[in-house]
Amino acid sequence: MIKKLLIVIPAYNEKNNLKHVVEDITYHCPDYDYLIVNDGSTDGTIEFCHENGYNLLDLPINLGLAGAIQAGMLFAYEHGYETVMQFDGDGQHKAEYIDALVTQLEKGYDIVVGSRFITEKKPFNLRMIGSFIISFAMRLTTGFVMCDPTSGMRIFTRNIVKRFALGVNYTPEPDTLSYLIRCGARISEVPITIEERISGKSYLTLVRSIVYMTQITCSILLIQWFRRRKPI
Repeated sequence: MIKKLLIVIPAYNEKNNLKHVVEDITYHCPDYDYLIVNDGSTDGTIEFCHENGYNLLDLPINLGLAGAIQAGMLFAYEHGYETVMQFDGDGQHKAEYIDALVTQLEKGYDIVVGSRFITEKKPFNLRMIGSFIISFAMRLTTGFVMCDPTSGMRIFTRNIVKRFALGVNYTPEPDTLSYLIRCGARISEVPITIEERISGKSYLTLVRSIVYMTQITCSILLIQWFRRRKPI
């Protein structure tokens, strides 16, 4: 049974969402620790966290999602956590599903992803077309069918946490998942639902979504083949 789990919450200008996120986690999962990684926010996030006594790791500059997640992974690794849960700071993820991901991880998986599309069909829009293309690229290169490769709700074993914490080129993106599968990582998905963002706007505009989809797909189909595989 997993006893020491850290829920890492990357946050960039999420001041208006964090109260809901923290209360949701502490209500549904009071036995697990959480850590807000303030990624150089400019909206008063750090002051808000200090005022409310939230568990906080403050990054002095904006490193982006990959840098924030790696900082959280390094904190977890150095403090002896067995597992890490990646959990968005925008209020979309529901803490009620955390135990389901934990239970699945305990069955022997290395990574478990909360998937929106195991039982539900993907809506027809640009972002979901991108998700379909990424899923196809992953299936083509690994043989693994992932329903929701861009989901940001994931849980990792300590072995995977170590790679993120101490390695390079490990990002919380589908191309890293594809690479880890090729290294032998066992990945599973469990069904979840998400809420609409409470406040603020996603950084993924139309143009950024297209660029993101193109970069990730190219990485999976081409660049990842040149990375030396380190068996899990």
